Amino acid sequence: MKKNIVLFVLFILPIGAYLFFATGVNGFTHLPIVTKKVPDFGDWHSLKNEKVSLDDKITILGFGGFDLMKNRGNLFNLNEKIYQQYHTFNDLQFVMICPVGKEQDAQKIVDALGATTDMSQWHFIFAKPEEISNYYSKLKLRENLNKDLGTENVVIIDKERNLRGRNGKEDYKDAYSTFHPADLSNQMLDDFKIVLYEYRAALKKNHNATKQEFKD
Repeated sequence: MKKNIVLFVLFILPIGAYLFFATGVNGFTHLPIVTKKVPDFGDWHSLKNEKVSLDDKITILGFGGFDLMKNRGNLFNLNEKIYQQYHTFNDLQFVMICPVGKEQDAQKIVDALGATTDMSQWHFIFAKPEEISNYYSKLKLRENLNKDLGTENVVIIDKERNLRGRNGKEDYKDAYSTFHPADLSNQMLDDFKIVLYEYRAALKKNHNATKQEFKD
């Protein structure tokens, strides 16, 4: 009897746990769409004086607000826990929408992060307060911007401009807090990996299909 119990704990229980989690809400292979086809950015200028678009990019999007410098620690958390590990993925970008007039503060943050980080896929873009409020409303998020037009939360937007997250009744998640590094290392990192996995799997499938065409 004891031997059977030991065998159960060592072999059967782990397999059962794997099957349980593999059939979860997200299935570890797809992250649900929370908001379809969010609008692209307006004709807003960036620190690099270049056009920034959501099209054909996996985007981590945030809102810096007027208190950008005060809350810069959140960006350092995001940079350390997510960006530095995955910024070599060419189709990825991190975008912060800030009010016009906060360009100098944004540059200070870029300079500080740039001391240890390749900032080529970080973008700060600037819009008028009313434009920011209007754009944020189109994301259809549960939590509002604060009075300074900022938030500690960021969202994941895929290449088709769909906002991704968890849409279960008991596990709803449309945005991810950058305030606590542990939150970034858990839920957001897990969900972010799922989106990357989707596109990497699609690229591999297309590559294999192309190879087969040449063979035929």
